[in-house]
Amino acid sequence: MRKTLKTLLIIALSVPFMSKGGNPDRAGQAGATELLLNPWAKSSGWGGVNTGSVSGVEAIFGNVAGIALTKKVEIAFAHSIWLKGSGMSINSLGGTFKVGEGSVMGLSLMSFSFGDIPITTVDQPEGGLGDFSPQFLNISLCYAKAFSNSIYGGLNLKVVNESISNVNATGVALDAGIQYVTGFNADRDNFKVGIALKNVGTPMKFGGDGLSSRVLVTNVSPSYEYTVEQRANGFEIPSLLNIGLSYDAKLAKDHRLSFGLGFTSNSFTQDTYQGGLEYSFKEYFMLRGGYVYEENIADDKLRTTVFTGPCAGLTIQVPLGKSNTKFGIDYSYRATNPFDGSHTFGAYFIL
Repeated sequence: MRKTLKTLLIIALSVPFMSKGGNPDRAGQAGATELLLNPWAKSSGWGGVNTGSVSGVEAIFGNVAGIALTKKVEIAFAHSIWLKGSGMSINSLGGTFKVGEGSVMGLSLMSFSFGDIPITTVDQPEGGLGDFSPQFLNISLCYAKAFSNSIYGGLNLKVVNESISNVNATGVALDAGIQYVTGFNADRDNFKVGIALKNVGTPMKFGGDGLSSRVLVTNVSPSYEYTVEQRANGFEIPSLLNIGLSYDAKLAKDHRLSFGLGFTSNSFTQDTYQGGLEYSFKEYFMLRGGYVYEENIADDKLRTTVFTGPCAGLTIQVPLGKSNTKFGIDYSYRATNPFDGSHTFGAYFIL
């Protein structure tokens, strides 16, 4: 088992060097792209480079293998002001729970809100009929296991739903991930590598009464009315492969500096490369920053993403009593153009 996982890691780490720049020609052909949005502050603050080291609730999104590092229970909540000025937001809630020796289960919920949008019709294009609120909802149920002190693996089953009052689409997707921990210090735990294959699932298709319309035929006698239903095309969900590695360097007693590198191979858009740093003092205070690069990201005319690359964040974590319970708060910022960036605030308990 150990030899097999090591072989997989070697193969995966060679992918970035063989990559030819993703699949930009397929951009716009996938749906459910909210699956690509990281709703958590800690990992997004340094560009998601911690595929090999992410743990607890945030690992449900980043690399499901990391939930196996949960000691007992972890509960987390996050709120994102998405593309500030657009009126969009993301709320996420999750928990991971140890269920046996080396086995952990997790559950998370991510809800994307667009605010209220005026209802318009062909007859009343100016509105005046009230508002509707689209809802994007992702539910994840996952399991991970520690195969040894160095190797962790996990699976994540996701249900994806997009809806308005009279139209909706639902799909199912699967994530799989592994993490391998080794190192050069006395504990042999400061070098971490991870691979996550995400969003492999069924095509989705919209349906509902909103795709039907009533047609009145008046050129015959007597006139009559019938219902016409439009058929929606199906669409794929955005599968991807994440690869990341990190190295923890102890600068002095109680001081840590972690370096991270990552690569994402996207099926429906350009590949991205990530780099980041995280400084920690006693694991009470953590400051991090990163940069996410893709082709033409510095060119306002050719860039295909709203994000411009830089990201940063911080965590303040404090112990509660003598029971090893910890409470932490997180913040992250991702630069965008246009809009005033994306801001994520989070809080968590580790029991």
